Amino acid sequence: MQFSTRARYGLRALLDISLHGDEKPVLLKDIQVRQEISKPYLEQILLILQSAGFIRSIRGKKGGFFLARSPSEIKLIEVIKALERTISFVECVSNPQMCLRSDHCATQELWRRLTKILYRELESLTLEDLVRWQRENWKFNRSKRIGKKS
Repeated sequence: MQFSTRARYGLRALLDISLHGDEKPVLLKDIQVRQEISKPYLEQILLILQSAGFIRSIRGKKGGFFLARSPSEIKLIEVIKALERTISFVECVSNPQMCLRSDHCATQELWRRLTKILYRELESLTLEDLVRWQRENWKFNRSKRIGKKS
């Protein structure tokens, strides 16, 4: 299973807004540059995130994007569901009628179990976890660069 770029970029955009939006709204162009996402695609993603209630925007000279809720209140499962068509390892898990073997397929049971594990994990994680991991990773990589001899 692979998540779409829309889900991956959407999480990165939310993370970017979380990390840079404490004092003022985050500009679209700043997210675009930092995350290396094309402007038209990022605009589409941000519209979805706004419609789903994760972010809000302010128009005008001092405008930009900011979180509509605290990072601790945004579960990753909600974000992925807003950005992905379905969340499962194979299509027959979310749509059993599409496969003639569904009622007697052992491998479908495997995919169903793995999908449940994925759901539970995404349900237990929040945007705040991503923020913490990013800050920890940044500190670790920064200390490696500082300690590195030229």
